[in-house]
Amino acid sequence: MCCTRPGERPHHEGVIATNSSSGRASAISLSKVQEDAPDLVTLYEAAGDSLRRQGLEGVRAAVYLVLDRSGSMRSYYRDGTMQHLAEQVLSLSAHLDDDGIVPVVFFSTDVDGSTDLTLGRHRTRIDKLHENLGHMGRTNDNEFAFLRKLDTLAVPARRIVDNAGFFHVGRNPRATTDHQLFDRLLQEFPEWLTAARTARVVR
Repeated sequence: MCCTRPGERPHHEGVIATNSSSGRASAISLSKVQEDAPDLVTLYEAAGDSLRRQGLEGVRAAVYLVLDRSGSMRSYYRDGTMQHLAEQVLSLSAHLDDDGIVPVVFFSTDVDGSTDLTLGRHRTRIDKLHENLGHMGRTNDNEFAFLRKLDTLAVPARRIVDNAGFFHVGRNPRATTDHQLFDRLLQEFPEWLTAARTARVVR
């Protein structure tokens, strides 16, 4: 799995995109998460810890998730890894976007399908939609090389700001703790946000 830093359009799984500015409090309160999604409270708190470490409290951002559905990902759907990733992203989104929704796109050979992951109606959502989509296609073997290339494109010759970040979590994504995942997703966000505001990409 891989992730790109907030930017313009989503590319691959675990993508976050933003084009907004900041207040102070989380977009959705802890009490609301406790009421609608008590099973996500631990993830919500972990995401909040990472946001505070990066000085990102109150930042508002739209969050998107793009999931690989090629055959090589079969075991990760079967063991719940992809459902858990979606819940991690939804928990992070609750701090950044007050609609409680993460748009999700599945891809393999082509776009397989899409859905909204909604706080309180998230349980088994990814698993069920994956099963309903049927046949799993293929992806290009050069996917990781492409993502790494996105992360190294020259600024400003090839793009206005550095809007992509890549990291590989290995063959056992669940070995990466929630705190580690959130920290890695957000580690370049403050620098990007400053550059994007300076370039007037966002306000």
